[in-house]
Amino acid sequence: MSDELTCDILVVGGGLIGTALALGLEHQGWDVILVESATADELTRVPPPAQVPDDFEPRVSALSLASQSLLGDLGAWPLDGGRVCDYQRMVVWDGEGTGRIEFDAADLQVSALGAIVENRLVISALMQRVQASKLRLLDGATVTGWWEQPDGGRGIELSDGRRIQAALTVAADGARSKLRQWAGVPSREWDYQQQAIVCTVQTAQSHRHTAWQRFATTGPLAFLPLAGEDPQAGHFCSIVWSQDTAEARRLMALPDDDFRQALGEAIEQQLGPVEAVSRRHAFPLRQCHAKQYSRPGLVLVGDAAHAIHPLAGQGANLGYSDVRVLLEELARARDSGLAPDDHLTLARYERRRKGENLAMMAAMEGFKTLFAQEALPLRWLRNTGMRWLDGAAPLKNRLAAQAMGLGV
Repeated sequence: MSDELTCDILVVGGGLIGTALALGLEHQGWDVILVESATADELTRVPPPAQVPDDFEPRVSALSLASQSLLGDLGAWPLDGGRVCDYQRMVVWDGEGTGRIEFDAADLQVSALGAIVENRLVISALMQRVQASKLRLLDGATVTGWWEQPDGGRGIELSDGRRIQAALTVAADGARSKLRQWAGVPSREWDYQQQAIVCTVQTAQSHRHTAWQRFATTGPLAFLPLAGEDPQAGHFCSIVWSQDTAEARRLMALPDDDFRQALGEAIEQQLGPVEAVSRRHAFPLRQCHAKQYSRPGLVLVGDAAHAIHPLAGQGANLGYSDVRVLLEELARARDSGLAPDDHLTLARYERRRKGENLAMMAAMEGFKTLFAQEALPLRWLRNTGMRWLDGAAPLKNRLAAQAMGLGV
């Protein structure tokens, strides 16, 4: 193999977002290379049916109907034999008051509000499509740098010495994107001084295909429904528990029995006792937003462009919206005979996506700040507002439809 490869578009990062984008670009007829540090064997491995909490991957996504539609266009949805759990209801309440909102798919005349699925299952389905395509996959490859030449050539260097030159490089390498940093794209970041505890639990009662979320002053707790070996049983949930760093460390240090008891109390026993819990993981919560989504020869997508608080579970859906819009703009460029790094093409992508992403980030920041307040007037205000919204069916359903990507 030559020490230098060339292509139209290079995608760095074979996760949920990068792999989907690379597939879509290949379908449009671009010459695409996808670079991923894990091996294809690792990424396409399908796990056996889940019987206990540790059989599940801790990383899950709540995929909207719009995200599912995009994956379907790429041939990666519905998942063959995958354990996907549709949820028909979402219940959100204030643990410090009486505010409560319930969303129901029946009110929107759809079969489900969304689906909870392990990230590895979606990546596996996408990677299988990659292997069946003409897309060039460089798996097990580590990117070590970004380079630019005076004549305008740009690309990346791999740890084995190979260089890849592309008209357009896509950074899909996550919230701590090395490509974003190497290329000098400025970003605004801040630390929430919180950690998110994630794991899988087994509960005494069925989740009833409902996503449960309780807000408290120290952070939200979500129980997201999962489908195990018997999907009808509904006793498995993925939890995301955001807590101030000191409290998160205390909870992580608890023995399993004590942690199960704390979880049950925190969710107010909505699903009965927590009977079993998987290995726990904790990661620091940071928000990051790139001040630019593109620069000559480079464009950012997904968490590389915007990483948000997980309280609304919208990270993957925002990333898939990036994919959809970038595919639309690059298809227009190709039809017009333009190069993939055309400045106006990338500017339109940034303009179309930055507004929605900033609005979602601002909303999450507002929710976090509001529910962290202990002052009685603010507690009264938020609980009154939640009860009012729950009773305002047209507005509530419109908000739910927008979150689902129904475009109403």
